[in-house]
Amino acid sequence: MKGRTVQVMKLALAFVALAFCAAPVPGDVGGCGQDSQPLDPDVFFWSLQGIECDHCQQCDLSTAACARACGQQLVQSAFPKDCEPLVHDGEVCLRALQDGSCSDFSDYMSDRAPTIPTECNFCPLGAQP
Repeated sequence: MKGRTVQVMKLALAFVALAFCAAPVPGDVGGCGQDSQPLDPDVFFWSLQGIECDHCQQCDLSTAACARACGQQLVQSAFPKDCEPLVHDGEVCLRALQDGSCSDFSDYMSDRAPTIPTECNFCPLGAQP
């Protein structure tokens, strides 16, 4: 029985060592190997508006925010002052929006108190356009 206990402890130690050795290197977390590239506001905001319009139509939402999102003009074309998101930030935000439910989009596209997913909150608090 002692031999089996020793083997189990060695195996457990090996798993712990593997976990520490296989962990990501500080600085690489969240970057997915991408270079730091600034997010193009036109590309991002057109993509954002397209996703919003698609969800408004799929979820049968009829708010003023949905009407703006489905319009032919870009609703927002610049990030707030001192806000410099990266391409990866925009990709994460758009992916979160694409995966949003109708209930989520009802909140996002509300005319009274719209919200945004936390993945899209990549600008500093109080930033002004």
